[in-house]
Amino acid sequence: MESSPFCSKALLIIDMQNALFYGSEDPFNSIEVLANINQLIAKARAAGAPVFAARHTGPAGSPFDPNNPITHLIEELQVEPNSDEVFIKRFPNCFRDTDLHQKLKARDINELVIVGMKTQFCVDTTCRAAADAGYSVVLIADAHTTTDSKVIPAEAIIAHHNDTLSGPFVKTCLTKTYIF
Repeated sequence: MESSPFCSKALLIIDMQNALFYGSEDPFNSIEVLANINQLIAKARAAGAPVFAARHTGPAGSPFDPNNPITHLIEELQVEPNSDEVFIKRFPNCFRDTDLHQKLKARDINELVIVGMKTQFCVDTTCRAAADAGYSVVLIADAHTTTDSKVIPAEAIIAHHNDTLSGPFVKTCLTKTYIF
């Protein structure tokens, strides 16, 4: 995918946090997905594209209290809190009740590159919401993950969402071929 000089891009990393990445089940291809996300962070920085990282939290005092370490981004993720935009969300949609849209508009972002967890929840919902908000959305097919559901293996969930979202909501691309 070629970069357009008229397209201002940002990377959005969704919920790469301790509770999900290091939960009771290992996410599908977790090591490869993490490496791909870190590669995309490096590509974004090299191109001067902003990096946004969402943390899913709940109310104070709940298991997902924003101060609980399970809601913090995993250590291996190469997000830099001093230069990247780390924000809290409380819903699957990264735009709902956050200032993400305002921050993207302030930077004239019109293409949003989406990666992270969990494919069938926050990644799917945010892809659809971003498309509805008028963004050109790129879902990096090998940089989002989930765990098995009770009826569908994680690998099939990921493949299904890459196929279903592609076209009406997103363009799909692989880490190695995406250019910021």
